[in-house]
Amino acid sequence: MTGYIENCKNLFKYYKSLGDKSLERCEEEKMGFQFNEDSNSMTTLVLHMSGNMISRWTDFLTTDGEKVWRNRDAEFENVSFSKSELIEIWEKGWKVLFDTFAILSDADLQTTVYIRNEGHSVMEAINRQLAHYSYHVGQMVFLSKAINQEWESLSIARNKSEDFNKEKFGK
Repeated sequence: MTGYIENCKNLFKYYKSLGDKSLERCEEEKMGFQFNEDSNSMTTLVLHMSGNMISRWTDFLTTDGEKVWRNRDAEFENVSFSKSELIEIWEKGWKVLFDTFAILSDADLQTTVYIRNEGHSVMEAINRQLAHYSYHVGQMVFLSKAINQEWESLSIARNKSEDFNKEKFGK
């Protein structure tokens, strides 16, 4: 299992970068856009993910990941923030996550941590959060792409797979 923590940290960085690019490409006045009342806006996704990160990763090894001070339901209320405020909220959540990863090691992987009073190994808890954040970042990418008329792909653009592969395999 050597390197698992580092590998996961790199995956979190990758998904953060996709979220960063989605936020960057979303116009401020469209941050609150929802397809319908049951869908998430960019604002909601940022508030929810940041709230989750701050709760889950604060005192990760010693306290339950669902902190008593977190108000999860408030993360889904229709509120308005400037784009710069949302980016600050977004960064605050990621900082707590990466500060925690700076002190974790592969030796911690079998330690039991709790989320809503349910025991998880550190590895299970990391996997749970990695899946959760990638799910919501995917929503951010979709939203940003749907509301941005001049979208530039964040991965391999359509009809460019062959060019991409030639570059990769040509090295």
